Amino acid sequence: MRGLPLPVQPMKAVSAVILTGGLRPGEVAGASIMLGFVLLVLGVTCWIGRFARAIPQSVSAGLQLGLGLLMAVLGLKLILETPWIGFGSLALLLVLTRIPRCPAAPIALAAAIIAGWAAGNATPAPEVATSPGIPPPVIPSWTEVWRSLQIAVLPQLSLTLANAVIVTASLARELFPEAGAIASERNLALPMCHGAGGLQAQYRFGARTGLAPIIFGIVLLVLAVAFASHAAALFALIPIGAVGALLILAGADLAISRRLFDGKPSCLWVIGATALLTVTVNPAVGLILGWAGEFIRAAIVRRLIPETKKP
Repeated sequence: MRGLPLPVQPMKAVSAVILTGGLRPGEVAGASIMLGFVLLVLGVTCWIGRFARAIPQSVSAGLQLGLGLLMAVLGLKLILETPWIGFGSLALLLVLTRIPRCPAAPIALAAAIIAGWAAGNATPAPEVATSPGIPPPVIPSWTEVWRSLQIAVLPQLSLTLANAVIVTASLARELFPEAGAIASERNLALPMCHGAGGLQAQYRFGARTGLAPIIFGIVLLVLAVAFASHAAALFALIPIGAVGALLILAGADLAISRRLFDGKPSCLWVIGATALLTVTVNPAVGLILGWAGEFIRAAIVRRLIPETKKP
């Protein structure tokens, strides 16, 4: 999106089903078609904007806190796989990010790769050679469309609306007060996934314009098309602990937002409950039950305020 480093990333619920072997190519294509259609309808009709404006700030803050904690927990798990490289990368990142205009992430990743080689536990460098490969088009059958609707589309749709649209739009307005309005809920309701975590991570490590995701996309496209059989091996050169360090910093930034401290004291339990449900179940459940909790909180406050004003 113009002027903002908005990421384009995989849809996590669909990816999880793919990785566990639950979706065939035709079902992936069917899920993509259905998700794209629903998001376009929500954006064109402006229904997504009305829905987002109805969400209380306490619930939105809780969703953001929960998503940030999920990133940080995942980062800690990755760090513990190679502790000395992981914690060393985290310490280096904390120092480098305090230096203005310092490319902290590339330096820390390069240092981690060198440290892995020095320790003798790095993945051997692959023989890099071009191996062009473009996947053939896939046309889903009605059976594949129906199955993907049940196991991929419905879980992903709730996650996309909560994370990639509502929370991302709120975070964009917070990080970019002047230009953030461009990333409205309607504009984010595109047939792709953005994600608050991706936006926070890119902002955390220096991205300030739309050029960052363009460069990132070009690199991935070249790797996928020109080095199809070697791309995974190239990424494996990066120690997993260093990736975890990046996730911890970005997750902490996402979790500790300004809106977390701007809320009224009576909203804290709603924020906490929404975050807990987001972490332990999923963002959609956190959104629905957090909304119910805010309704109860508001009703209690309205009932108690007149009592305190009585002589």
